[in-house]
Order: sequence, then C-alpha cells, then structure tokens
Amino acid sequence: MFAYVVKRLIAGAVVVALVSMAIFLLFWYGPSSPAQPICDRETNNRCSPVKLARFEKSLGYDNPVYEEYGKFAKGIFVGRKVEIFPTTYDCPAPCLGYSYRTKVPVWGEMKERLPATFSVAIGGAFLYLAFGVPIGVAAARRRGSVADKALVSSFLFLSSIPYYLFALLTWLYLTVIFEIPGFSDTGYFPITDNPAKWFSGLLLAWVALGIFGCTQYTRYARGAMVEALSEDYIRTAKAKGLPPRTVVYKHGLRAALVPIVTIFGIDFGTLLAGTIFTERIFEIDGIGFWSLNAVYARDLPVVSATALFSAVVLILSNIAVDVVYSVLDPRVRLS
Repeated sequence: MFAYVVKRLIAGAVVVALVSMAIFLLFWYGPSSPAQPICDRETNNRCSPVKLARFEKSLGYDNPVYEEYGKFAKGIFVGRKVEIFPTTYDCPAPCLGYSYRTKVPVWGEMKERLPATFSVAIGGAFLYLAFGVPIGVAAARRRGSVADKALVSSFLFLSSIPYYLFALLTWLYLTVIFEIPGFSDTGYFPITDNPAKWFSGLLLAWVALGIFGCTQYTRYARGAMVEALSEDYIRTAKAKGLPPRTVVYKHGLRAALVPIVTIFGIDFGTLLAGTIFTERIFEIDGIGFWSLNAVYARDLPVVSATALFSAVVLILSNIAVDVVYSVLDPRVRLS
C-alpha cells in the first residue's frame, strides 16, 4: 500500500509539472502579449508599443520561454523576485506570481479564499451523500414500485435543469419571494469570528448544492445497488438465512459504494477547485468567484494559479479514491 501511494504521488507530481508547463505555454504563446493586460491597466488603456515593450522586458517575456518557466518553477519552492515595471516585488515561496490587479502575492490571496471554498465543498458534499445514497438504496430495495418510479422520474427532471438556473431559482424563491428567515444573509463569514453567522451564510448554498447533487447521487446509488443485489453472492447470503438488513447494508452496499466513491472523488475535487456558479450567486468570495473575476480582469497570474490549483486538487482526489478502493472492495488489489 505504501509503495503504491508513493508511486501515485510521483506520477501525480509529473502530471502537475506537465499541467504547469501547458498553462505557462498557453499564456506565453497566446494570441496577444501576456504583458498586454497589465500594460492596459497601468496606462488606462493607452498602452503604446514602447510601453508594452517595457512591461514585456520587466516581466521577462523577452527571454527564452524555458528560462522563465525555470524561474517560475523554482519560485514555487524557494520564492523569487517579480518585477512589474517600474517596481520589483519580493515573492516568498510558494510564489505563484503577483496579481496584476491588486499587486499582492497570488498565494496570499488564494489562502484567504480557501476556507470559503472548503466550507462550501464540505457542506455540499456531505448533503450529497447523507441524502442521495440512503434514498437511492431505499429505491433499489423497492425496485419497480410506484414510489421508485415516481422518485426516479422526479429526480431525473430536477437533474436535467442546468445547475446555475437551479441555484438562481433557489436563491430567488427562498430569499426574495418567500423571504424565509435564515436564508437572506448569504456569504462567507469566518467560523472563528461567528459560527452561527458562518452557518447561516452558507446554508442556502449548501441547500442548492445538496438538493441538486442529491438527485444525481440517488440515481447513482440506485443503479449501483440494483446491480449489486443481483449478484450471486447476495443470493447466497439470502439462502444462508442472513437478515435482510445485513444482506443489503453489509454485503450489497459495500460493493455498490465502489462506483459511487469514484464519482464522488471527482466531484469533491471539482468542488474544492471552486464552485463558480454557487460562489457567484450566493456572494461567497471563494476560489471559483475569485478566478471568475480574474478572467474578467485578465489577471493572468491569478488565472494560471487557479488552474494549477485545480489540477493539484483533482490529482490528489483521484489518488485518495484509489486508496479507498482497497478498503471498500477486497477484490481490488493494489501493487
């Protein structure tokens, strides 16, 4: 197990390095100069070719690409100096660059927003599983019944609605039309300052994520459970006279959780990488909302940093899923 985890971490590090190279080259060889956004910002959209050349030189875009990428990669581990004409900034490790808009280290801004994104992701993911899996298991046990068909049809209808529309309608009806107490003050408030306000500010975002994700995980759990309950070892367990709850939850559910864990690992990694629509609609200043504003402002260091962060989170999530496999399914052997 330990050797397998080490191998996966090494492979993950290689993938992250390749992703960072791809992101770096994407901006370097883009359709316009990478220095154009900062030049436009600093000159009030009066960036002349002479001024653009000054910014390109200060940012190192007149140097070979491999040399600048080496500086970028080295800065992640030991820090570096970032020059944005006419000022030179000290960027401590892990240096992901300086924001063109705020002139502060990107990593510092990212750390401030991580708690908000983690809070949204953990709460939404908890509701995914806490409601989706039990409802799916219950539907599988009553396969073909009127309740099963009604549940599957209604959840299929809900999951066919685009999430951004679903979240917007959730906010509109619960806060504007019905004015339900506790849902009006949305946003992120540090849990260390006021736990009650932290909970109430995120509650509506959790509800939107939870209901929408629950519809999908109910279908996943139902399908996986129906397949597991049709296996030979389930019939053998029933023939031995084991109680129905033991057959369903100890033997069937354990096998059914394997595909669910795969999907959940990817979904949770995506949530940690930033829930753009959720954070935008419910005014939560997390990684997703931050990256969206960076795209609007053409803040390239922030855009590249959030893309790299997303890659790291997804790779770690996949490694965690593979390790959990061996616990849930004894047939899986890691070498």
